Amino acid sequence: MPKPRVNLRLPHKLHAELERRTSMPGVTKAKVVEDALNRYFDPEANLVLEERLLRRMDAFDRRQGEIERDTALCLETLAHFVFYWLTRTEPIPEGERDAAHALGQRRFDHFIQQVAKKLGNARSVAARLDGIDASTGDVGGPDSD
Repeated sequence: MPKPRVNLRLPHKLHAELERRTSMPGVTKAKVVEDALNRYFDPEANLVLEERLLRRMDAFDRRQGEIERDTALCLETLAHFVFYWLTRTEPIPEGERDAAHALGQRRFDHFIQQVAKKLGNARSVAARLDGIDASTGDVGGPDSD
C-alpha cells in the first residue's frame, strides 16, 4: 500500500532551506519531513539531548555553589583580617609615615608575588581549605599541615 500524499505550504525561507538540504544525493524531501514530524510527535526521542543538557546545567549549578562558597570564604577571611589589624595596629607617628608607606609598598609587592606563585601551586591555601570539614573545622587529607 503506497504512502498517502500530503501537500503543504511553507514560508519561502523554510522552503529554500529544505531545497538546499535535499540537494545532496540520498536525501529526499519526504525523508526530511518524515523525520521532522516523527521528532515533533515523539518528544521522548529528544530526551538524550535533554539529559545531556540537564547534566551540564547540574554541573554549572555545582560550580556556581563552589564559587559562592569560595567568595563567602574570601569575605570572611578578609573581614577577620581587617578586624584584627584594626584592633592590634598602633597609629604611625607623623614623621615615620613616608618610610612606613614605602615599606608597606614593598611588602605588598612581595605579597602579590607570593599570591601569584601560590595560585599556580597545588599546595595553595584554597586547595588546603578544600580538605577542611566546615562543620567540625577538622583538616582532612594526607596533604594537610
